[in-house]
Amino acid sequence: MSDTPATRKAAVWVVVVFLLGAAAGGMLGYGYAHRSVAAASAPLSEPERRAKRVAELTQDLVLTSDQAKQLDAILMQRHAEVKTIRDQSDAQLDQVRQKGRDQIRAILTPEQKPNFEEFLKKMDEEKKRNAPK
Repeated sequence: MSDTPATRKAAVWVVVVFLLGAAAGGMLGYGYAHRSVAAASAPLSEPERRAKRVAELTQDLVLTSDQAKQLDAILMQRHAEVKTIRDQSDAQLDQVRQKGRDQIRAILTPEQKPNFEEFLKKMDEEKKRNAPK
């Protein structure tokens, strides 16, 4: 096989494209890995989230300190109201969920019930893991 300038040039281009692809892949992988670590860090508590929101709005809207205090109070009240509604709806959802589970249990044979209970246990554990803290 002859080593012509065109063959050599093509080989150089293949190597260059390969190296550029490797570099781009490495940078994307690095960025994705570090973004994932940041996203996986512990979520902010409600007071921390509220303080961050107040700080953002204070800066963006150029609020006075009195307005910032009023905003904080408003956000705290709305959070309490939403939490109450969410707790009520969660309780209602739990009742509906339990009713459905009971109906399913009623149609299962004694041999099927342990498998269903194991399935429910896994589902409940997954729900706890994914629940907001």
